[in-house]
Amino acid sequence: MSTKAFASQADLQDKQVSFTKLSDHAYAYTAEGDPNTGVIIGDNAVMVIDTQATPVMAQDVIRRIREVTDKPIQYVVLSHYHAVRVLGASAYGAQHIIASQDTYDLIVERGEQDKASEIGRFPRLFRAVESIPPGLTWPTLTFTGKMTIWLGKLEVQLLQLGRGHTKGDTVAWLPQERILFSGDLVEFDATPYAGDAYFRDWPQTLDNLAALQPEKLVPGRGAALTTPEQVQQALAGTKAFIEDVRAAVEEGVRAGKDLRVIYKETYARLQPKYGRWVIFDHCMPFDVTRCYDELTAYPDPRIWTAERDRQMWEALEG
Repeated sequence: MSTKAFASQADLQDKQVSFTKLSDHAYAYTAEGDPNTGVIIGDNAVMVIDTQATPVMAQDVIRRIREVTDKPIQYVVLSHYHAVRVLGASAYGAQHIIASQDTYDLIVERGEQDKASEIGRFPRLFRAVESIPPGLTWPTLTFTGKMTIWLGKLEVQLLQLGRGHTKGDTVAWLPQERILFSGDLVEFDATPYAGDAYFRDWPQTLDNLAALQPEKLVPGRGAALTTPEQVQQALAGTKAFIEDVRAAVEEGVRAGKDLRVIYKETYARLQPKYGRWVIFDHCMPFDVTRCYDELTAYPDPRIWTAERDRQMWEALEG
């Protein structure tokens, strides 16, 4: 039997939600390390970045939006394809669901498997799972590299600045206000999930985000960051974690060790520095497995199925 409860199955305690105003146009819906949602209020419409995991959970985001504006929610942006980010989309009744073409391709390739996998990993985050309509969340607009949307006079840039958390990562950038919505490319006091990541690319992608010189940032998980110093701390912390995992795994691979031994050694090395971060125990088996794959035989992430999740967990934590 596994000594640790699988993934986040033991995580059943509700989190305190915050709805933080960053400017007249930007808000962050955060919940103590649970997946965040970004809100941009333009002159004539609202854009939501990442949707929550179910339509019922999305209703709480909508309720808070309605406390500050009655403008229509016209756009939903998917920062990437993970189920916990996208399956609440139907609640918003948006005219357009926007994603990168790479994210669209990942939904085609692995959306169904990812949905089953994530619902198994995060029972608390998929509250009212029955409210998710059958099938997947499909973008109605896709782009490659950059897309600009004008919400009246407010410019919103949707940017692909490199692979990291996934190959399709998209950030939303308000250049007039220097506010960045990073999706899971950046976390704050929360462990980066890297099971579908590109370890070689992620640090450079973070440097590309830093080059925008954001003054405020909504990370994928963790509190909204309201000063340039906090933004810098989050970028540096995320980068250090990714580089530390890779360095430890690379050392083990060079020494010819097997994955289980590499996992145990990497966990022991990183736990003192990062163990207090949200979902550390959940993420580490997935992160080390993906990093090992990338350094050995699989340049692109393998598909996680509910069955593969369990087999991996048993092999590393059993």
